[in-house]
Amino acid sequence: MKRKMLSIVLAAAMVFSMTACGSKDNGGTASAETYELALITDVGTIDDKSFNQGSWEGLEEYANENNITHKYYKPTEKSTEACLTAIDLAVKGGAKVIICPGFLFEEPIFQAQTKYTDTNFVILDGAPHSGDYNYDIKDNVASIFYAEEQAGYLAGYAAVEDGYTQLGFMGGIAVPAVIRFGYGFIQGADDAAKELGISDVNVKYTYVGNFDASPENMAKAASWYNEGTELIFACGGAVGNSVMKAAETAGKKVIGVDVDQSAESETVITSAMKSLGKSVYDMLDSYYKGSFEGGKSVTLDATSGGIQLPMETSRFEKFTQEKYDEIYKNLVDGTIKIENDSVAEDASGVPTEIVKVELIQ
Repeated sequence: MKRKMLSIVLAAAMVFSMTACGSKDNGGTASAETYELALITDVGTIDDKSFNQGSWEGLEEYANENNITHKYYKPTEKSTEACLTAIDLAVKGGAKVIICPGFLFEEPIFQAQTKYTDTNFVILDGAPHSGDYNYDIKDNVASIFYAEEQAGYLAGYAAVEDGYTQLGFMGGIAVPAVIRFGYGFIQGADDAAKELGISDVNVKYTYVGNFDASPENMAKAASWYNEGTELIFACGGAVGNSVMKAAETAGKKVIGVDVDQSAESETVITSAMKSLGKSVYDMLDSYYKGSFEGGKSVTLDATSGGIQLPMETSRFEKFTQEKYDEIYKNLVDGTIKIENDSVAEDASGVPTEIVKVELIQ
């Protein structure tokens, strides 16, 4: 009888233990029912070493520091309906603030902001609009953009200063943020060439049409390297993984994007960064302090520390911290003015004096 009772007790203990272990989900802290903060990924994942991960790290840092339950959700597909379903799940799960990284959330948040008036939303790289681009930002939505052209400019300038003249830009999909990175990259390379008196700088330029790591993207990067390209600015989420693999084989270099990607490959000499984590952290801090600034869009640039190169982890041989600080200061005070995505219909129309752009289909 004693043995039977002991078995029952042990079995019950095991069940309780398994239940407790199962209460953590999708990176959130343990909670029986609700998660106060939520992030919904776009087409990537929270470990994509790029846009989603940078955003999630900001949320996770704030949540862990303040002991706030949190969770991420991933839509089942790339559609407005799937994004709305994920938002529904987050709200039902108790989310007070939902972080939505990427332009794919513009239409879903346009609908969700009036459906869930007691929930606050932060959309990065986008602003809520209807299908016919009727923009409307409610007070429970904060819309954040970045001056990607400035980050791209820093990367292009540094590349040429460091001795690279045969460059490549491999973007993912031709959305405004990606275009701005590319146009800034060209302008930065051109200014550095003028300052150094270099007369031959070339940029191969393309959008691969996706944000994926794929054999096709790796093959394209490999062909560019084989044709003499020394360095490729990989501006397309997981596309960068394909470019890095090609660079490792060819013994060439890469510039990463969105977050510091130096740990991903020895080929990454620097990354054109946006302050994704800081942006999310600061917005959550403002919410909990009662000063959430919804109802408008803001663009974070050099004046607010919204863009940067990670100089501490960069692998430059000639480009110095002193030069970086000089260029950054000139961005802040307006001495350097950079055209954004409105300057030309395609990259070949970006105004340059030295740099020659070759569009690749």
